[in-house]
Amino acid sequence: MDIKREDILHLADLSNFSLSEAEVETLSKDLSEIVKYISQLDELDVEGVEPTYQVFEMENVWREDIVLEQDASREELLSLSREVVDNQIKVPRVL
Repeated sequence: MDIKREDILHLADLSNFSLSEAEVETLSKDLSEIVKYISQLDELDVEGVEPTYQVFEMENVWREDIVLEQDASREELLSLSREVVDNQIKVPRVL
């Protein structure tokens, strides 16, 4: 499969890349070689082979959400801050 110049320019536009003519030519050759290499997979006999979606047996581990008592009260934590406004810690602006 040959990768056309228009395909490279379209991908560059989607990726917001600016490419020189030399880069377009190099990418076209490189991508053609990559596609040719990957197309070798079409020659494999996969009759009866189940598709693999996940290599490892994974499953979610769920646990009950338990609220635990804290060692410090809200008032104690607020007292550690430099400035408190309306029962909340005031921090410097970021933007």
